[in-house]
Amino acid sequence: MWGTNMKFSMEEQTLVRLGQRSQTESEDLGALVRQLVEAAEPLEGVFNGPARAKFNDFKVKTDDIATALNNALGGIVGSIAGQNLAFVTAAEDGASAHTTAEGSADFSSESVLARISGQASA
Repeated sequence: MWGTNMKFSMEEQTLVRLGQRSQTESEDLGALVRQLVEAAEPLEGVFNGPARAKFNDFKVKTDDIATALNNALGGIVGSIAGQNLAFVTAAEDGASAHTTAEGSADFSSESVLARISGQASA
């Protein structure tokens, strides 16, 4: 059975590397769409009628398709960068809050004994 407490662990540079890989793959995807059109060109003479019109339409829209794919993946890369910023900021804020709380904590024996005695009587 799953507990209610779940630990999430991620290396510090995970999102940075994911963003870099996504950016590279985004550029590769646009190039692959253009290569598909180039590879299909020998078939161009085989198509007639509506099939030829669709093929020609695809060729004309190749740059638009590649750009749309690159923009979509660029949006994903931007989202990953935003997530990374949120994680880094939260970690820094958490560390700062911990340091502040730690600095104001009273760990003297009298204070600790008073808290323990207070809890025992409650």
